[in-house]
Amino acid sequence: MVVVRGGAVAALLVVALALSSSWDAASAQNLLKRKVKQPPQTSKPGNPKRMPPNAKYTTVVANRYHKRDYEITCTTDYGAACYIKCPARCPNKCLAYCAYCLTFCLCDLMPGTSCGDPRFTGADGNTFYFHGKKDESFCLVSDDRLHINARFMGNRNAESGRDFTWVQALGVTFGDHKLYVGARRAAEWDEDEDHVVVALDGEPVDVEPAKNAHWVSKGVRGLSVTRTDAVNAVTVELDGVFSISANAVPITDEDSRVHSYGKTERDSLVHLDVGYKFHGLTGGVDGVLGQTYRPDYVNKLDIAAKMPVMGGADKYRSSGLFATDCAVSRFNRSATDGFTSFAS
Repeated sequence: MVVVRGGAVAALLVVALALSSSWDAASAQNLLKRKVKQPPQTSKPGNPKRMPPNAKYTTVVANRYHKRDYEITCTTDYGAACYIKCPARCPNKCLAYCAYCLTFCLCDLMPGTSCGDPRFTGADGNTFYFHGKKDESFCLVSDDRLHINARFMGNRNAESGRDFTWVQALGVTFGDHKLYVGARRAAEWDEDEDHVVVALDGEPVDVEPAKNAHWVSKGVRGLSVTRTDAVNAVTVELDGVFSISANAVPITDEDSRVHSYGKTERDSLVHLDVGYKFHGLTGGVDGVLGQTYRPDYVNKLDIAAKMPVMGGADKYRSSGLFATDCAVSRFNRSATDGFTSFAS
């Protein structure tokens, strides 16, 4: 006597239905999936170098109600509920790829990122640190029609005698335009308050505080700002030129304790974590990050080291946030005629 148990019965039923003239194979598979209830899953940190293809993500933000564990309304490709837990290295905010039940830190969007104590991921996929110097500006990308500087903020830990730096603002120069994207200082971090500041040619850009709110420039064709979260996260795009995702984040008490950042109650050290996408860079592009986009770029850093550090701060130093006078500058205002088509 053959004993057929629950799962086998369901499978035999599906096979029988599939063999009938009124039932196709696709319908049989769909029924089988519905019959087998998928247990809930807990998300796993994904591999930054193997991002899910063409997948949509949800931004998960920690707050006073949800600390480190979350349940968000999403399912995997197999119909299971996905319980989201942000990776330990980015406890305050992460990206959840529901279909795969995977999580990534915002700075896993690579190549082209600058995060934390500035940690850059170049176009070659390698990660390195560039510390610069607090209260000074350094050119990240310099090409004939585009120049991006970063102003570094810093904090000195008296006990360790070390200066820590983070990116506080970006100064983007293209054509005759100057775009500012910065993080507003805050003594105490409030996740419901917006700390991102955007300005074009000295005029503030006001975008409704709602996720997916969209602003389009009337003076520069193709320039837009979109909120990727209600507050503290925006994407600035110039069609055919660049897309910059900027997120304002604080230094947490735990980060400060682990890394000896020396955070105090007077300053939560709000800074920017940034992702970059570029279109049409020339082969001569330079800058801390820009050089990694050159077709002949050879990484000479010790990428096997725990903290590969790029030196040579002097050649990247600019006299101001919108200055194009760093030693490796490639910016040529006379070559920016191509941007006149963006002006309305």
